[in-house]
Amino acid sequence: MTDRRRVLQTLMGAACVLAPHAWAQQATLRRVGFLQNAMPTTPDTVRLQKVFTQALEERGWVEGRNVVYERRYVEGRVERVPAFAAELVQAKCDVIVVSVGDVAVRALKELTTTIPIVMSNASDPVRDGFVASLARPGGNITGVTSRSLDVTPKRLEFLKAAAPAVTRVIYLTGRYGAAGVTGAAELQRNREAAAKAIGVDVVRLEMPAPRDFDSVGPAILRERGDALLLAPNATNFILRNELGEFALRHRLPAIGDVREQAAAGLLMSYGLNLTWSWRTVAAYVDKILRGAKPADLAIEQATFELVINLATAKAIGLTIPQSLLLRADEVIQ
Repeated sequence: MTDRRRVLQTLMGAACVLAPHAWAQQATLRRVGFLQNAMPTTPDTVRLQKVFTQALEERGWVEGRNVVYERRYVEGRVERVPAFAAELVQAKCDVIVVSVGDVAVRALKELTTTIPIVMSNASDPVRDGFVASLARPGGNITGVTSRSLDVTPKRLEFLKAAAPAVTRVIYLTGRYGAAGVTGAAELQRNREAAAKAIGVDVVRLEMPAPRDFDSVGPAILRERGDALLLAPNATNFILRNELGEFALRHRLPAIGDVREQAAAGLLMSYGLNLTWSWRTVAAYVDKILRGAKPADLAIEQATFELVINLATAKAIGLTIPQSLLLRADEVIQ
C-alpha cells in the first residue's frame, strides 16, 4: 500500500509540474493580421475566406487552437488604410496579409520592416519598390503579383471581340493620388494605345468609394458609353452586384477583373483567380509561421482566367464568337 501511495503521489506531482507547461503550449497562439477589402457578407466572399482558413487548417493551423485572426475591412474607403495598418502593426501580428492593393502594402512597408507581409495581388512590387526582385524579395514582403500593367489592354481586346459594335468604353476606376498607383501614367499609356489599336475611345470616370455609385451611374449614361471596363479595385469588387444589375439594365457589355464579377452579371471577367490566390497566400503564411523568412520566399506570378457569362450575353442581345468561347477558362450558363 505504501508503494502504491508513493507512486500516486509521484504521478500527481508530475501532473502539477506538467499541467502549466501544457496549458502554456495550448495558449500560445500565432496572430495573423488581415487588411482586406470587404467583409465576408455575401456567399462568394464567405467562400473565399473559407478557402484561406481551410487551406491553413490542412496545414495544421486551426483558429482558436494555435492561430487567431485580426481582420480589418476597408470597404472601399482607401482613407481607412493608414489607421488599420497601424492597428495591425500595434497588435504585434506574426504575419499580415494584404488584399486591399498597393496602397496598403506601401502603408505597411512604411510602418514595419520586421513583421512579415504577404500580398494577395500586388500590381508590380519590383517597380513599386516593395521588393528587390520576384525571385529574391530581400525584405519583409512576399506573396502574389498580378503584373497588371499588361492586363487592361487584354480586357479591352476581349470586350471588343465579344461586342464588335462597341466604340466608346467607360473605364470605371478609383482616384489616383500621392498614395495611389505608382504606375498610373504607364497604365494610362497602355490603355490608350490598346484602345486606339482596336478603334475605341476610353472615357475615365472615378468612383473612389461605394457611396459614389449614385452619382457615377448617371454620369456613365451622360457620357453615352456603350460598354464598361472595370478597374481592379475594392470599390468595383464590393459593388459587383450593383454594377452587374446596372450593366444588364442598360444593356452594356462589361468586363471586370475577377470571376465573382462575371458571376454577378457582368458579361465577362479577365484576371486573377481568387481561389488560387488565397490558397497560395495560405501556403506563404504557413511557411512564415514555421520560421521561413519573406526575404527568401519567391513571389508568385498569377495565372489569369477568362470567364464569360452566356446568360448575360443573351440578356443584352450578344452572340459570343466561338473563337472567344474556346479561349474561356469558364463559361457561366
